[in-house]
Amino acid sequence: MIGLLLALSLWSVAIAVERWLFYRRVNLSQFTNAQLLEITLTKRLVIIGTVAANAPYIGLLGTVLGIMLTFHTMGTSGTMAVNTIMIGLSLALKATAVGLLVAIPCVVMNNVLRRRVTELLTEYKVQHGPQH
Repeated sequence: MIGLLLALSLWSVAIAVERWLFYRRVNLSQFTNAQLLEITLTKRLVIIGTVAANAPYIGLLGTVLGIMLTFHTMGTSGTMAVNTIMIGLSLALKATAVGLLVAIPCVVMNNVLRRRVTELLTEYKVQHGPQH
């Protein structure tokens, strides 16, 4: 689960960097209408939003699976070693922490990029009038 979360995090950061660089060099005059501009500007932003929304749940799933594995191991081994329990539970809780560490920056990136899209669309409408 942690590997999946890290992969999703890298994917989201790569998209955010690509979008930010695109927004810096976009030429508003090349677009004929606001709808086409909006489609172009919001391309792939849904991925960042989806990762932001689902990373905590993926982390929680990792935690639940880790706790289940810890209890299963305790049950099959027949021992109640405190070290084994604590190590298993701490590893399980790391999945939730990683899920949150992925989700929070993704929410921020998504909000910043969507704000930039709004600014560019407003700038386009000011330049071209509301009819476009």
